[in-house]
Amino acid sequence: MGEESKPAGGQKYRSLIAAAQRMARIKVAVAHPCDEVSLRGAIEAHKLGLIEPILAAPLARVRSAAREADLDVSGFELVESAHSHDSAAKAVGLVTAGRVEALMKGSLHTDELMGAVVAREGGIRTERRISHCFIMDVPGHPDPLIITDAAVNIAPDLDAKVDIVQNAIDLAHAMDAPEVRVAILSAMETVTAKAPSTIEAAALCKMADRGQITGALLDGPLALDNAISPKAAAIKKIVSPVAGRANVLVVPDLEAGNMLAKSLSFLGGADAAGIVLGARVPIILTSRADSLLTRLASCAVAVMVAAARRKVAAPIN
Repeated sequence: MGEESKPAGGQKYRSLIAAAQRMARIKVAVAHPCDEVSLRGAIEAHKLGLIEPILAAPLARVRSAAREADLDVSGFELVESAHSHDSAAKAVGLVTAGRVEALMKGSLHTDELMGAVVAREGGIRTERRISHCFIMDVPGHPDPLIITDAAVNIAPDLDAKVDIVQNAIDLAHAMDAPEVRVAILSAMETVTAKAPSTIEAAALCKMADRGQITGALLDGPLALDNAISPKAAAIKKIVSPVAGRANVLVVPDLEAGNMLAKSLSFLGGADAAGIVLGARVPIILTSRADSLLTRLASCAVAVMVAAARRKVAAPIN
């Protein structure tokens, strides 16, 4: 769906950007920004006071792309690389050197960037499973919707889903959600061995009861309609603080998440900002088709995550 045919929206993203502008600007390593789209996103985020970009890329290609697009990169630090894989490695190296608080994908493939992130030598993995979240701005829906995981974990098992859920909860808190309500999605609301996703949903909810997942209300299995529509939940007689009011949607696998997010985007006119969590720093992961507003919203979310991490890491007097 083209930008001109989308319903009017974006207010939730503008609110996120405004909130991030009240926080400290963060240094971001931008990996291989060798086209107009990725350069413009970084430059505009800098103009808005969100990020201080360091561009890791072949310098001749960056400067050529900037000239062709009439963009000025003369005020930014440039780190020379040989090619896209090297750009990813150099950007990750800025994280390990403690020079940046976030990574940003440029005009390279996602797997090139993530390969450097998870590398055994020089990577930036933590004990937490790495996972992706879409922050969806859906026209007509009152709150941003976090959908996870639609881009990194193809078929996560129960242990992986614990980290996927916790990453999303931490993100919602970083975005200052007053209450985090997590729906574990399936095709039905009843637990049955015929649908393994329902058993995992029930297990995740019990794990939250036992403190293995913290910071949110969980319910599941829930079908999508019962998760986001109070009317649908009432018709099914589902009584819970999450049903009909979820602001985090956890999908059974990547295929389901990808289809859900793209259905909202291309049929519902939603925008989908993207971020990867679970590494040492947040990773701003955008698509070539993303609008400038979506790219700026992704940067804003990274600013919020970085601010939340600094708050946790601050010494207690």
